[in-house]
Amino acid sequence: MVKNKKLNKKKRISPNTVALIGAFVITLGGFLSFYNFINDKKLFAYDYMNEQIYNETETEIYSVNTTEVTTDEEETKTQNYQDIESYIGYLEIPKIKFKRGFYNINSSLNTVEANIEIIKGSEMPNVTNGNLIIAGHSGTGWKAFFKDLYKLEVGDEAIVTYAGVNYKYKITNIYKEKNTGTVSIKRNYDKTTLTLITCTKDDSSTQTIYIAELYMAE
Repeated sequence: MVKNKKLNKKKRISPNTVALIGAFVITLGGFLSFYNFINDKKLFAYDYMNEQIYNETETEIYSVNTTEVTTDEEETKTQNYQDIESYIGYLEIPKIKFKRGFYNINSSLNTVEANIEIIKGSEMPNVTNGNLIIAGHSGTGWKAFFKDLYKLEVGDEAIVTYAGVNYKYKITNIYKEKNTGTVSIKRNYDKTTLTLITCTKDDSSTQTIYIAELYMAE
């Protein structure tokens, strides 16, 4: 009996040790909670400042009509527009293996029903701090030229070839708006930019706008 009492006594954890472990756990929990709180505040502040930067420059409204095309028509059933009129430039997006020419803004072929469309009010890439705005259909039809734009992310590259120069852009902002026939452009007016507009994938009630800023011309 004496031996058993001694063994039981040895197995007990002292109150001081329990208190020390409890204090450590409470301190660790408090630290993690404080860290998460600070991290959440940093992310909120970053998002808020980013939104403010773009909202401050949201002053231009453009008329745009894009839809999500779902027809199964073949492109070979349409006219060969390239044989009718020459492109004045090309838009290339390496990530989605996209490359297509665009027509003069005043051309009858400059429409989303025939091609990607340069929106009136755009400036060509050689205009400092200008904004080239290009719209296109999404969906599954032959004219859904922008069907893969939904795969793009901030940081992805787009290239516009115009007048023998390659203008290279990186996407800096992506946002959605209601598909009402007009769209507001949220961009930095101190930058030369490219804006791409298409109907949101699987949601014809909204449009997705991609803002890209010029970083190199060669």
